[in-house]
Amino acid sequence: MTLVLPDGYQYIAASLLSAAWVIVWQIVRIGSARKAAGIPYPQLYAENAQLKENPAAVRYNCVQRCHQNTLEIIPLILISTLITGLKYPHFAAATSFFWVLTRIVYTIGYSTGVPEKRKAGNAGSFTALFGLLATATVTIVQVCFF
Repeated sequence: MTLVLPDGYQYIAASLLSAAWVIVWQIVRIGSARKAAGIPYPQLYAENAQLKENPAAVRYNCVQRCHQNTLEIIPLILISTLITGLKYPHFAAATSFFWVLTRIVYTIGYSTGVPEKRKAGNAGSFTALFGLLATATVTIVQVCFF
């Protein structure tokens, strides 16, 4: 069986690679926030006592949660982008890259230590996610049944 990818599929690779770089950037931010807050390894989040006495611990928890949320969502982005790209490569690449841009906004907002500041990026991220999931579903129906 030969798999022929549609023209434009290379842009999907570029958009997904940019998502990987966002994750690397988040990892670096976690390291800096951990150091500033004095949170020792392997402690994943600052404890309640640390949060009460150290404002940097609140910021650390927000940076850590932001990264965790990205890791929870990235499999859905990867799968739906790759599937959508089989029929709609330009849409898949553009929507995936839009997700990356909104994830940057989300990360910057959340990393302030004020969780409400994540909302602008979060709305765009979920718009992109649901757009990709819906289009991936349509693509599967088209490929499997028509």
